Amino acid sequence: MIPEIGHFALILALLVAFVQATMPMVGAHRGNQAWMAIARPAALTQFGLVAVAFGCLTQAYVTSDFSVLNVFQNSHTAKPLLYKISGVWGNHEGSLLLWVMILSLFGSAVALFGTNLPPGLRARVLGVQAMIALGFYLFMLLTSNPFERLSPVPLNGSDLNPLLQDPGLAFHPPMLYLGYVGFSMAFSFAIAALIEGRVDAAWARWVRPWALAAWCFLTAGITLGSWWAYYELGWGGWWFWDPVENASFMPWLAGTALLHSSTVVEKRDTLKGWTILLAIVTFSLSLLGTFLVRSGVLTSVHTFATDPARGIFILGLLIVVIGGSLALFAWRGPALVSTGVFQPISREGALLFNNLVMTTAAAAVLLGTLYPLLLDAIGGGKVSVGAPFFNAVFIPLMVPMIVAMAVGPLLSWKRADMKPALSRLWAAGGVMIVAMIAVWAVETDGPFMGIVGIGLAAWLFMGILSELAGRIRLLQGSLSESLSRLRRTPRAAWGMTLAHLGLAITIAGMTGAGAWKVESIQAMKPGDRVSVAGYDFVFDGARSGTGPNYSILSGTFRVLRDGQLVTMLYPEKRVYNVSQQPTTEAAIHTTFLGDLYAVVGDEDETGAFVTRLYFNPLVGWMWAGVLIMVFGGVLSLSDRRHRVGAPKKRGAGLAQAASA
Repeated sequence: MIPEIGHFALILALLVAFVQATMPMVGAHRGNQAWMAIARPAALTQFGLVAVAFGCLTQAYVTSDFSVLNVFQNSHTAKPLLYKISGVWGNHEGSLLLWVMILSLFGSAVALFGTNLPPGLRARVLGVQAMIALGFYLFMLLTSNPFERLSPVPLNGSDLNPLLQDPGLAFHPPMLYLGYVGFSMAFSFAIAALIEGRVDAAWARWVRPWALAAWCFLTAGITLGSWWAYYELGWGGWWFWDPVENASFMPWLAGTALLHSSTVVEKRDTLKGWTILLAIVTFSLSLLGTFLVRSGVLTSVHTFATDPARGIFILGLLIVVIGGSLALFAWRGPALVSTGVFQPISREGALLFNNLVMTTAAAAVLLGTLYPLLLDAIGGGKVSVGAPFFNAVFIPLMVPMIVAMAVGPLLSWKRADMKPALSRLWAAGGVMIVAMIAVWAVETDGPFMGIVGIGLAAWLFMGILSELAGRIRLLQGSLSESLSRLRRTPRAAWGMTLAHLGLAITIAGMTGAGAWKVESIQAMKPGDRVSVAGYDFVFDGARSGTGPNYSILSGTFRVLRDGQLVTMLYPEKRVYNVSQQPTTEAAIHTTFLGDLYAVVGDEDETGAFVTRLYFNPLVGWMWAGVLIMVFGGVLSLSDRRHRVGAPKKRGAGLAQAASA
């Protein structure tokens, strides 16, 4: 009965979304306040109905109701509760349900907190949001019903893919979807603005919080997926340029450009059409990722569906959304006239340069991702585009952008002089040179681009600190004055500073892990010793054990340096009882300068075990830097000026009352 309630709730949500997509839009066109007002309760009702459907599917998983086909295919009674719950979205149908629930969640958030939006704009935004939801409801109900029944009812399920039975994978998809779907709000604001034919500073201020929130979620989601790949797959790396990894990276690049571009619209009333186009492109790339995962054109641990019929449906949805929005932009975009003018050497110019690099990088990743698929589709054969291509194209694009990131915040709006800005970066230049010399002296065997990467990270880090020092007039007045300025610095400015500092730390971590990783693969017997990057890994053997729903082979390593014990590492190999699929659980010890990383494999006929031992320099800096970036985004989002529906100051309200 409960699955039928969930199915019925989805049908009702479809009907409510249809009402929300039509009546408020017509009301906004006619100026009918009553019809426009329907958008708010419709958005809240739609979210409530989808939440009921999601709750019904979750209940079926928790109680192991194998009369539901989706539960039978992705669960088992022996599975721990956390993975029964995460199994809800660890499959095609359930992940779509999570997608539309998050979509309706963002719509309900606008309905609740967007009270300061003009009624016509709010009605159109919620109407566009409902149109997107309509497509996904039809996709689910016609091709991907998560509540389909199974008869006769089996005694047990087929279990969830063992690779997905991990805490990282339990939280990675919801976080990623909050980012993917979050950019639908920027898209809806963009389409609503095109329909109205008006984009101004107020519009940019309304759209920025939603884009920033989506960016934070997407950044965190990508990082969780990278961290999972790092410790679970046992290959010692954190990024493989997998097509589905690229599918999440492309909207991140475009979304980052959108954030910077919307700042120019808000501050200088220019780049209006470009910002609208970026909002469309960012969400379109999110939808492209949905197509790649569910179309069957890719075979990956990330993918869900392989049914071509589903792929054709979502391809049609992709064409309608992207084609329709670009057609609307071609029609109404030229009417968006910008009044602000600026010179190339200015803060606007620096932000525009950032946009050009980010969008070019996204286009390069898009080309490398789709080219093999398109070539195969036209009968050109199978080719592989991997890390060599992406590194050769992506890294040269990033170098000038990182250089410019330290200079841009020091430039004034509209018109600036490069010489004074560069003169304030003498400390950054000095630290960069010292860092490069120090790295060259320590790591003489590494690639030259590794030295350049560390130098760029030092340049950006010190450049951002130089901008902060100039903002608070450090050493230009009294210390008390500088501290006072520091306290008065808006949270949005602090957020920008922290995000850029976090990026500098992340660049250093990526450079270290990519340039100087040390790897050793061998067969080891108990008592064998292998030296890796100055550390001695002593293998003390392996023992068997059992987990909740898997068997374990656990290895033991003593890690020594100069004869002193540094740490003990206990890597595991797991074989899951139902599917008999193996997984790898790497053992990792993090230090300030790098990670000690060990993996144990199968035993051969001689009694030796295949082992993989790594030293990954500075990789922990990468995770720490990303956390700082996300914290900076959240801090900026907490600034009252960047929140939709921020309350008016009490004093202002009293003054208005007195004047009345």
